Amino acid sequence: MSDQDKSQSTQVAGDREHGPASGEERPSGAGRDRSDRGGPPRGGAGGRRPYYRRKVDRTKNLDITYRKPEILERFVTQSGKILPRRITGTSAKNQRRLARQIKLARVLALLPFATRDRRPPRADAPG
Repeated sequence: MSDQDKSQSTQVAGDREHGPASGEERPSGAGRDRSDRGGPPRGGAGGRRPYYRRKVDRTKNLDITYRKPEILERFVTQSGKILPRRITGTSAKNQRRLARQIKLARVLALLPFATRDRRPPRADAPG
């Protein structure tokens, strides 16, 4: 097989997959990287940074203290668990303060440690 035959066979195979329509020639390097559009090639060191959304601290203007359990209840689930920062949107500093105040309110019986599930007893349970 000559060099010309090899190049024709690879071109025909390429046309079947992603090639240009009916015999059009593809410019060399087209569709392979973004350098022709002004950006760095993909997968290289000059890739885009991941986008991180900036959190807004919702507890900044709230008076978070154990004496106000109605405010603290907003940061606790129905079962009594403290909601995480990614859900509440608080800063790390205020989340630590919030957790401390919730725990203090629990000890003083202003907030429950946990609520009981009011499920009916199981049929297969002994007793």
